[in-house]
Amino acid sequence: MSLGDVVKSAATTLRAAGIETPEHDAKLLMAEAAGDGIELRDVDKALLMGDDLAFDAARFDAMVARRAKREPLQHIVGHAPFRYLDLAVGPGVFIPRPETETVVQAGLDWITRQGMYHPRVVDLCAGSGAIGLAVASEVPGAEVWAVELSAEAYAWTERNHVRVARAYPSVAGNYHLERGDATSPLTLPQLDGTVDIVITNPPYVPLDQVPEQPEVRDFDPDMALYGGSADGVLIPERIILRAAGLLHAGGALVMEHDISQGDRLVAFARANGFTEGRTDNDWTGRSRFLFAVKG
Repeated sequence: MSLGDVVKSAATTLRAAGIETPEHDAKLLMAEAAGDGIELRDVDKALLMGDDLAFDAARFDAMVARRAKREPLQHIVGHAPFRYLDLAVGPGVFIPRPETETVVQAGLDWITRQGMYHPRVVDLCAGSGAIGLAVASEVPGAEVWAVELSAEAYAWTERNHVRVARAYPSVAGNYHLERGDATSPLTLPQLDGTVDIVITNPPYVPLDQVPEQPEVRDFDPDMALYGGSADGVLIPERIILRAAGLLHAGGALVMEHDISQGDRLVAFARANGFTEGRTDNDWTGRSRFLFAVKG
């Protein structure tokens, strides 16, 4: 079989399993099976030119079989892109999503508008470390503290700290990871009233809205998904309260939330020490994150 036939056959299998992007997934798995140095664009080029590509056929077939069982693509390949980073992910940690990149961008835009060269930044509910490591790598003068409660997720964050620091040496010393409850006033108490910005993606899925996608429902940790109440706002509201304690007057909070929660969280923030509260849209145009400034 030609390379095109192999990829087409794999895509057919994935489509039959209900995968939404079967061709993309098949090509990405082929890039992994072809080994180090081969990227998706290399597979696309080989397919376009009708060229052959050396790959591990047994590994490719095994990966396609795993994907057909709805195991997340990122778990199979062992990593996930986030902004300019490539983060290690797997069982026990939330897979970073593209919409969270807009949350980070909103925080970075605010830092730029304030003319800050050495901002103090806190990432509550760090997960894989995506938010805090993105900030630390894109703003070399930033000092970032990250908090994660889950032991499994914490281990992934440690791994990614080392991984990112290889490419961005300043991250080795400017990123601080702490295991703890991000909603507790006993977490990072030494920073109270001194932080410039909190950027966070806490668990917020309503308990009565179990995700339909098997990749999310069956593989993302419940601790990283569900917001602790039927409407999902219990934990986000507690994050708002903790952020209010960490920030100095004029400091900002950027927090991802469910599309159904914007108005309520804006009102809660305004009632608990924040001004200029609003909800902004992600790249799909959906209400996705709270932006608020501490009064």
